[in-house]
Amino acid sequence: MADEKNLIINNTSDALGEIVIAPEVIEVIIGIATSKVDGVYGMRGTFANNVNEFLGRAAHGKGVYLNNDEDGLKVDIYCYLNYGVSVPKVALEMQERVKQQVLFMTDIDLAEVNIHVVAVVPEKLPEPDFSELFPEDGEDQ
Repeated sequence: MADEKNLIINNTSDALGEIVIAPEVIEVIIGIATSKVDGVYGMRGTFANNVNEFLGRAAHGKGVYLNNDEDGLKVDIYCYLNYGVSVPKVALEMQERVKQQVLFMTDIDLAEVNIHVVAVVPEKLPEPDFSELFPEDGEDQ
């Protein structure tokens, strides 16, 4: 028997049985699809996600929250973007890629894909070479 929070795929063509997908599987699919979009720095996670990643376990579902109601399956994605990218373009590409991947892999059509940009991460500047700034005694005098 399927748990209430699991998603059951209705396949009317064959009567072989039912297909049940755990929400965590869909979260992982969405997390991987989102992280492969150019301009996405990373996903917002919880303290537990950060500890798991520190210990070497990948948390692909972090920053992804599902809500199943009468309108259908809704997704909220919380992410960080790289500095200098067009936020609307990256967000639209994320929405399209997530909808395509979930439909392709699970045959579930998402009702909404909401993108929440939590922060923009600036690019790292190279550290200055102090030997060039402050020459040693006896040089360039």
